[in-house]
Amino acid sequence: MKRLTLTFGGALLALAAGAACAQNFRIGLQEDPDILDPHRARTYVGRIVFTSLCDKLVDIDPKLHFVPQLATSWTFSPDNKVLTFKLRTDALFHDGSKFDAAAAKANLERAMTLPDSLRKGELRSIEKVEAPDPQTLVLTLKQPDATLLAQLSDRAGMMLSPKTFTDDVAAVGRKPVCSGPYKFVERVQNDRIVLEKFDKYYDAKDYAFQRVTFLPIPDTTVRLSNLRAGDLDMLERLNPSDAAQVKGDSSLQFAPVAGLGFQQFMFNIANGKRAEDNPFKDKRVRQAFQYAIDRDAINEVIGGGIFQPAQQPFPPASPYHSDKFPVTKRDVAKARALLKQAGLERVKAELMFGNNTTTSSVAEMVQAMASEAGFDLSLRPTEYAALQKESAGGNFQAVMLGWSGRVDPDGNIHAFVTCKGALNDAHYCNPEVDKLLNEARTVTDEARRRAIYDQAQAIIQDELPGVYTYYQPWPFALSRKVKGFTPYPDGMIRLKGVSLAQK
Repeated sequence: MKRLTLTFGGALLALAAGAACAQNFRIGLQEDPDILDPHRARTYVGRIVFTSLCDKLVDIDPKLHFVPQLATSWTFSPDNKVLTFKLRTDALFHDGSKFDAAAAKANLERAMTLPDSLRKGELRSIEKVEAPDPQTLVLTLKQPDATLLAQLSDRAGMMLSPKTFTDDVAAVGRKPVCSGPYKFVERVQNDRIVLEKFDKYYDAKDYAFQRVTFLPIPDTTVRLSNLRAGDLDMLERLNPSDAAQVKGDSSLQFAPVAGLGFQQFMFNIANGKRAEDNPFKDKRVRQAFQYAIDRDAINEVIGGGIFQPAQQPFPPASPYHSDKFPVTKRDVAKARALLKQAGLERVKAELMFGNNTTTSSVAEMVQAMASEAGFDLSLRPTEYAALQKESAGGNFQAVMLGWSGRVDPDGNIHAFVTCKGALNDAHYCNPEVDKLLNEARTVTDEARRRAIYDQAQAIIQDELPGVYTYYQPWPFALSRKVKGFTPYPDGMIRLKGVSLAQK
């Protein structure tokens, strides 16, 4: 009897372990996120984690329409200079404190004033924030801002518990306390981020998983192997070359969606000492580099046909995509001629890029193509969060960066090329570009706004602080057991209504 009891007990433990495993949804990420503080963060994978951790004032639907989240409704004044939100009354932060207008005000003011906040530029149009009652948030603007709702549907609109706002700014990112469907449990750098269901979330019944674990696995082959072995339930950014075998695997499902973002090469023009002797300071060298690369070949060889070549920051789905800037075709003779005009036979330079399978393949291909045109590129693979830090600090000559894209066109251009743009790691600066892009922020008429962007792009396409390579698709791969997942063009993973079918 004793042996039988032990066996029965072991069976119960095994069943319990299986049930626990079924409640833990595991997501394979291409990189490890940077700091988990939405006001200071900049990585795409960080935004994926935030989607489950931190609710925003506003969200989007699959067709990019703005929809309520922490705000139930919003209205602009007739002159478009006052934006009033009505807020939920049933939302709590993970520490049990109540979300209300005063909390929203504290968050926006922190995002606008924190010395190293990356949201300052996104909220620059706000003159003052008021909370006249717990349900009402009023933003008075310096001028009309056509971008503001889009900004508040992303990190600028994410809400943290104001109780965590102390002099120890870094503490927020070590243990973020938000108001989303899942709360923070632990983080092991470059290994895992674990979230746990927040039972007091207002829509908790629509979230099936007790735990969500994010696992950074830069090698796409390893990531896919883990999915096939059942150690992951889904992964983001499947290697395009693996799409065919995923489609042919009955245990998996392929869920791609056209994205809003892009990949680009950015050149260090004036950011610190490494810019001083950087050959890419000369725009003719930057132009030569563009003629050296073949975007179509990158799409066909590495992208599996889903890396649509890009010449501008606005994807074809955007109403601001312009036919005035067709994709530059490879022309080795023109590249060599431009280098000759710059007084150079060959150019020695370093290319930094994120250390994952896909970007490594692109970097190696570009290295080979550029060599034929007179460039001797040394390759510097770097873990992605470290790459962003190095890039912001000016420790690069040329860097390959991805951008996940934004609903509003301003989010794909302003921060990258304005003189004080938060993501302008090149330190490119042209006052006329600033003037045009700042003006575009105030114009709500689509045709007028598009014309302004065309003027700015004409300058940027000539001076070329960066070279766009392709528009970023979001190819997700999932276990066949996953039900109810809808891919969104912003590339975020929304788990509302998602479940795992039982065997």
